[in-house]
Amino acid sequence: MDKHYLALELDKVLEMLAGHTSCDDARQSALEIKPETNLDLAQSLMNQTKDAHMLLARFGGPSFGGLKNVNNALFRADAGSVLNLRELLDIACVLHVIRSIVSWHETNEGVQTSLDVFFNSLVPNRFLEDSITTAILSEEEVADNASPTLADIRRKIKVQESKVRDQLAKYTRNTDMSKYLQDNIITMRNGRYVIPVKNEHRSEVPGLVHDTSSSGATIFVEPMAIVEANNQIKILKNKEQDEIDRILAELSANVGNFANTIKSSYECAVELNLIFAKAQLGYAMRASVPELNDEGIIELRRARHPLIDKKTVVPVDIRLGSDYDTIVITGPNTGGKTVSIKTIGIMSLMAMCGLMLPVDDRSKISVFDHILADIGDEQSIEQSLSTFSSHMTRIVEILKTADNHSLVLIDELGAGTDPVEGAALAVSILEQLRNQGAKIASTTHYAELKSYALQTSGVINGSCEFDVKSLKPTYRLLIGVPGRSNAFAISQRLGLSEDIIEHAQELVSSENVRFEDVVDKLEKSRLEMEKEHDEARKIRDAANKELEKAKQMRDEIQHLRDKELENAKGQAMRITEQAKREAYQLLNDLEELKKQQAKEKDANEMARRARAVIRKDMNSIDSVTDPIIGAMDSDEDYKLPRPLQVGDTVIIADLGNEATVVTLRDKKGLVQVQMGTMKTKVKEENLRLVIKQKKTKSQPKRTVATGKMESKMNMAVNTSLDLRGMNVEEGLMELDRYIDYALRMGINEFTVIHGKGTGVLRTAVRNYLKHSSFVKSSRLGAFGEGEDGVSIVTLK
Repeated sequence: MDKHYLALELDKVLEMLAGHTSCDDARQSALEIKPETNLDLAQSLMNQTKDAHMLLARFGGPSFGGLKNVNNALFRADAGSVLNLRELLDIACVLHVIRSIVSWHETNEGVQTSLDVFFNSLVPNRFLEDSITTAILSEEEVADNASPTLADIRRKIKVQESKVRDQLAKYTRNTDMSKYLQDNIITMRNGRYVIPVKNEHRSEVPGLVHDTSSSGATIFVEPMAIVEANNQIKILKNKEQDEIDRILAELSANVGNFANTIKSSYECAVELNLIFAKAQLGYAMRASVPELNDEGIIELRRARHPLIDKKTVVPVDIRLGSDYDTIVITGPNTGGKTVSIKTIGIMSLMAMCGLMLPVDDRSKISVFDHILADIGDEQSIEQSLSTFSSHMTRIVEILKTADNHSLVLIDELGAGTDPVEGAALAVSILEQLRNQGAKIASTTHYAELKSYALQTSGVINGSCEFDVKSLKPTYRLLIGVPGRSNAFAISQRLGLSEDIIEHAQELVSSENVRFEDVVDKLEKSRLEMEKEHDEARKIRDAANKELEKAKQMRDEIQHLRDKELENAKGQAMRITEQAKREAYQLLNDLEELKKQQAKEKDANEMARRARAVIRKDMNSIDSVTDPIIGAMDSDEDYKLPRPLQVGDTVIIADLGNEATVVTLRDKKGLVQVQMGTMKTKVKEENLRLVIKQKKTKSQPKRTVATGKMESKMNMAVNTSLDLRGMNVEEGLMELDRYIDYALRMGINEFTVIHGKGTGVLRTAVRNYLKHSSFVKSSRLGAFGEGEDGVSIVTLK
């Protein structure tokens, strides 16, 4: 790894990343990650980590356990070699992991991410996986059902072994023979069944001797009676091994056929394992995704160094590259100066590796061609030492490499030599690096560099805060404020004689005294401003809480209002429907009364007037929920814009129905109009002239002459109802609505189109019409009317 990266301890961050991987290859890839200097490629890596982080949050991560490198076995299988049981089981394990990753991805509700290219490259092979796991039980055993032949051979072996055991059991159970045996047991030697015989009775048990005990007191004899049976077992064992070899060869050949696919899928799985490890590291560090750029702009919000315990690390805010290209950090030793510049460097490297950063949202970080660091080892974790010569050697190398796409981090610039010469050298080095276009963060103790930063455009001071009272650093980085060494104050707190301190102060030059006084005043001003800022933030937070409460209360009130309106609307609709039903029943009763009093002279006129009054009342009910009709009825001052003519289209105001003028006003002031098939006489004052206009996108087809609003009833009367395509329940509901519509429109006869089909809808419609109190008669259509596909309905 690059020595500059090692100085910033990138290797230790990559070790943390490797700890979240699940396989050796992913771990090795994590340790070998190189920062990407191209912005597009770095952004691509960051997007992958961001998407993995999102998937982890929504669905949890896929399991990569069991993933291992089987490339060697795949290569040998592809070359025609026979793999052993362990190698085949490892391949089956890899196939299982690949299949589980694909299954996990399929359950992600179709979420599209930049990782889809990897997921889509995974090719599960359930057939090969099951073939291996079914045939092989462990790295030492092949399953009986690996093949029918193997199952048959093993069955024969068991039968033969049972026969041999039965024959040998005669020796162990026979009292005459058992006295020659060392133990009444059956054992095996060299793959053959034998019994232990006492050496002195060797001649009493004829057979083949296969082994002798270490003491020589026992010999293991295969009785002649079972020699042939043992031979048969041996032959079957050989056949068993041949069949196992054949099965392994077949499985190996299948593996070889899919070797390239398995290898590419494995590589994609390893890459996914690495990406999800980055996301898991981000969760462990409570990290976020920064905004990347290649303009050298760094803006870290509450950055925490990843190698410091998150319970003790102090967040710092760091800016560089926008308003200034160089930051000079001063302050006492162990105050956090080195950690600050290391934080800048490690954050940049992590972002270039596609890692999320332990910073707050809206942080910015730049991609650099070179990140060059000269950080003394005395400030590293190992606490080793360096010399001025080695320090300057590294500075020389940095000056040779630095350009306008470089980040340079120098710890204790110019230290280790004469302070006057060191300060002058430090200023000169900073000037040269700035001329080369580099972004620079440096630490120092020299007051000359503080003055340089104050007097030079593009260079800013920074300091690490130190609490003189407790003699402890706070590790807070303050931008724009030069640091103080606090040597006199610290010495005094530690008990150094005041005489010594006063004499030392007299030796300090007047320029340095004035400078320190200015710094002291700046520090006091900063503390006061911070206090005011904290108070303002508390007030703002309190105001935001109150605003949030007000918004919540407003939303609750709006919700209750909408709920009450909905309830009121529903109640009004129920009342309206009830009133309509009662009104229609009254109309029906009036029709009956009309028939009974047909001989009376003005019975028809009385019934007509009653219907008009009731319909007017019904329209008044509708106006509760229909502002258009209400507005029409309230237009009492309406006057016709011109005299009516035969053929004019008008609206009957109290009914809201459209009609056509048939005859003009008679002596009684009545105008005969036609609504559909019905003709009636209406007072001229009750008519509203409809003026026909040209059709445009911005105008309706017709408007009432008042110009106030358009009636919702301004439509042609429809005398047919099409129920085709509806089920019985939908059709009957629609038929009920239409009968209501026909009664209001004065339609006496209409056609119901129900189709022929299976006849279910037709039967339901016929039964409904038969029992309806509003239907006078109904019949199926005749020839030319639609025949059995329609019903002709006449209302009462």
